[in-house]
Amino acid sequence: MRVEKLFKAVCLSLAVALAPGAALAQAWPTKPIRIIVPFTPGSGTDIIARAISDRLAANLGQPVIVENRAGAGGTIGAAVVAKADPDGYTILVQSSSHTVNPFTFQTLPYDTQKEFAGVTPLAVLPNVLIISPTKGIKSVQELVAAAKAKPGSINYASAGSGSATHLNAEKFRLGAGFDGVHVPFKGSPEAITEVMTGRVDYYFSPVVSALPQIKDGKLLALAVGSPTRSSVLPDVPTTVEAGVPNSEYTFWVGMLVPAKTPRDIVKKLHDEVEKAIASPEVKERFAKLGAEPMPMTPEQFDAYIRDEMTANEKLIKAAGIKAN
Repeated sequence: MRVEKLFKAVCLSLAVALAPGAALAQAWPTKPIRIIVPFTPGSGTDIIARAISDRLAANLGQPVIVENRAGAGGTIGAAVVAKADPDGYTILVQSSSHTVNPFTFQTLPYDTQKEFAGVTPLAVLPNVLIISPTKGIKSVQELVAAAKAKPGSINYASAGSGSATHLNAEKFRLGAGFDGVHVPFKGSPEAITEVMTGRVDYYFSPVVSALPQIKDGKLLALAVGSPTRSSVLPDVPTTVEAGVPNSEYTFWVGMLVPAKTPRDIVKKLHDEVEKAIASPEVKERFAKLGAEPMPMTPEQFDAYIRDEMTANEKLIKAAGIKAN
């Protein structure tokens, strides 16, 4: 009898030892969770992170704190998460610049594929080509004509070299066939301000960041860079519709965690995020922002990131973007 009890005890110990993730996931979360956003407050990535954080906190029963760690094209904040304990309490909400940075920085403080695990995309956000009304340019055709008339005279903003806004601008420039000067900023708010003053000619801004200024008439929306029109700017054509071929760009915002995070925690976090996105209040917020859900499993998101890195490496070479 004693041998039988000892055998059962050993089996139970082995089961616990072999399935630590399951035990952690059952307990997780037991304390506040940090979401690191590697861009400035008011950026498209930041707005999406904050749109889901309250609902996610309610679902999980723990505070979810959004913390901005901006700079270096999103790599500073990403590095914080890459080196964090893989316990589900430090999360990255990053943009599609995540798949660009490996090719625009000579060195990174992390390995993009090896040190992160995808949880899920949160949303697809259209970028909108904005310009100050004082420029007197009212269409994509007029902008391209002005750029070609004086090669190198047009400049364009981005939320950092290699950011999604930069890549969208490069696809547009290559598709239209003109030369311009890239002016990188720390984030969308700074870029938008410089375009409004007229010191920078145009910017492919996330719609969520520029929409108030567009509605107030402080900025003119010439086109959206996404494959389809934006639901909040239905009368604004896509860049392809405006006559610039191969200029569409998908700007996504997604959630990642350190690569060694137990898979059961990744799965639980994925499921809770999906529930948050499906809630009426988040649906309403997304609709007002022109954000569209982009549902994927963690495994599908990891594969999507790998494929996009391959495509972006080719784009960066074609655009002649140099590593920092």
